[in-house]
Amino acid sequence: VDIDALDTQVKDRKIQEAAEKARNEELANEMKQNDKIMCMLEERQKNDIRNINKAIGEFQKNFQKPETRREFDLSDPQGLKKDRPARLSDNDPRCTVSGLQKFMGEDLNYDQRMKFQKEQLREWSLQQQRDWKNALADQKFADDIYEKSRIELDQKTMEQQRKEEESRRAVCAATKDFNRTQAAELAERKKLEKYQKMKDDMEEISSLLQGNLLSENPEQAVSSFGRHRVITDRWKGMNQDQLMAIRYSQQQQVLEKLRLKEEERQRDAEWDRQSIQAARAQLVLERHQQRQNRERRQVLDNINAELSQEQKSKNIYLKEEAYSNFPTGQYYAQFNTTSR
Repeated sequence: VDIDALDTQVKDRKIQEAAEKARNEELANEMKQNDKIMCMLEERQKNDIRNINKAIGEFQKNFQKPETRREFDLSDPQGLKKDRPARLSDNDPRCTVSGLQKFMGEDLNYDQRMKFQKEQLREWSLQQQRDWKNALADQKFADDIYEKSRIELDQKTMEQQRKEEESRRAVCAATKDFNRTQAAELAERKKLEKYQKMKDDMEEISSLLQGNLLSENPEQAVSSFGRHRVITDRWKGMNQDQLMAIRYSQQQQVLEKLRLKEEERQRDAEWDRQSIQAARAQLVLERHQQRQNRERRQVLDNINAELSQEQKSKNIYLKEEAYSNFPTGQYYAQFNTTSR
């Protein structure tokens, strides 16, 4: 297995995951920023609509009252209460010679009415001018407040965007530093791998020059399955040390076998001793149990004897004293003597 290639793949995978994670975080931050801006714009639009509706309501409440309308006298619910009666007295100038109160087409108060209407129109015009000036002032004040709030909101938005841009720049700088570090580590690792490969090649050449095959080392006859096995076409026989080692191993095996037999004998003896002790303990326990059973049986016999004696005494009392008065025929003859 190529461990270095696997490590390289793992590190490359980590680099890709880190880059993808940074890109996802950047996208998430940008989406959050856009959401915040949208929320702020929606909130500003709602505030604008609320302020406009409020201004319209205030204007209608202050400058468009029902009392200020020209046709209010036609739909005034209190008109009948405010109107003058058709005839105040006999000297009412509205009464004519014939006794009729008013003729169609007559306008006896034309001059006074025209004067009153002109004065009323002038007052209405002045009132409308004052109301219009007040409405313009209120609108200007509302516009100033709206402009200030809009500027403040824009400043907050720009500040938020600046912070997000700084954060994005910091993330990009950190990503660049990480990539630069990873590239430096990759170059250093390749350099070390190249140096290690050259070193391994030199060691392989040296090993071949000084190996068993060229130097005819006796160890070359040892098999790869263990030192107790040899390659027959290379083996030249055992030396004195190997023979002594074999004899020593045989002696050790004999001693080990004797030791195992002695341990087995001691183990059997200990097992027999423990079995005898367990049998003795079981016998003692059984005798103790039998003794307790005899004592319990004796106590139960005594209790049963006492109970039997009490039962006999109770029976004698019932027969001789409690049940000694037997009823006579006269006692039974007193029943069923009437129809009831």
